[in-house]
Parts: sequence; C-alpha cells; structure tokens
Amino acid sequence: MQIGEVARKIGVATSAIRFYEESGLLPEPNRTPTGYREYDPSMIDRLTFIRAGQAVGLTLAELREVLGIRDRGEAPCTHVAALIDLRIDEIGQRIKDLRRLRRDLTALAGKAAVFDPTDCPSDSICRILTGTR
Repeated sequence: MQIGEVARKIGVATSAIRFYEESGLLPEPNRTPTGYREYDPSMIDRLTFIRAGQAVGLTLAELREVLGIRDRGEAPCTHVAALIDLRIDEIGQRIKDLRRLRRDLTALAGKAAVFDPTDCPSDSICRILTGTR
C-alpha cells in the first residue's frame, strides 16, 4: 500500500505518517522502484495503535517503548497498563492543581468585582493581581 492509501484508511495526513517514521514509531518502509513508500498491511494496526495511544495521552516516547517491546516479540500490555495508571495519577494531580487555580481565580474575581479601578496608583501595575493597597 502506498502512503496515500494508508493515510485514507487510518484517517490521518500523509505528513503524520512521515512524522511517525521520523520519530521511530514506524519502521522504514520498502520503496518501489520509483521511490514511493510501500507499506505492509500490518502498518494499519500499528498506526491505529499509535493514534489510540495518543488519544489517551500517551507520549510518542511512551508509544515508542511499547512498540519496541512488541517488536522484540514480547507482549506489552503490562507496560501499557502501567502507563495508563501513571497517566491517571498525573491527571488526578492536574485536577487538584486546576481546582486550586480556580479557587485562586475566583478569589481574584471577587476582589476585582469590588475594586475601584480609579484607585490604582501609578506606581502599581494592577493591584488585583499583586494584592497591594
């Protein structure tokens, strides 16, 4: 299959496929005598896996690790499960951070609502953020 056909089947741009090759996620494809990339049908599964991994937040480096495990003939599912658990923990921390940020922004919005903008001295940029009086 040539790159355009693979791209249509997966629903990605041909540039994405070339990027995955350059990133080490896809092996170098065979070339036709005229220089066109010729992909093995198994690349459809590999590309589908890459897209699914990206959709759940796995990095290209993590996906490269998983694909490397598979390429060595080993089952990577234990590693994938560990990556998923790690991502869940990271998201939990981000949620905590976002809740804290929302609380801080809500407090600033309350301060801004009662703040008199004409009461901002020229030696201060904006007291809403700096908290100075």
